[in-house]
Amino acid sequence: MVTEVQIARINELAKKKKTQGLTEAEKVEQAELRAAYISGVKSSLRHHVESIKVVDPDGNDITPEKAKKAQYEKGLRDTL
Repeated sequence: MVTEVQIARINELAKKKKTQGLTEAEKVEQAELRAAYISGVKSSLRHHVESIKVVDPDGNDITPEKAKKAQYEKGLRDTL
């Protein structure tokens, strides 16, 4: 998980890149921070998507089997 301090640093480096340019060390730092941020966003999104239950207008659970299996494995569903 990326902290608020790391997000602030990402923004600081982005602003500096536009105004002054970055050193090679700063470019590496920026790439590492961005990769960590993107990884966290993907992980969070995956968790939310895997938690979704799909229901048709009649109230029947039509969640795809792949999603049901992932939910079961994570303890979010009692049965497959």
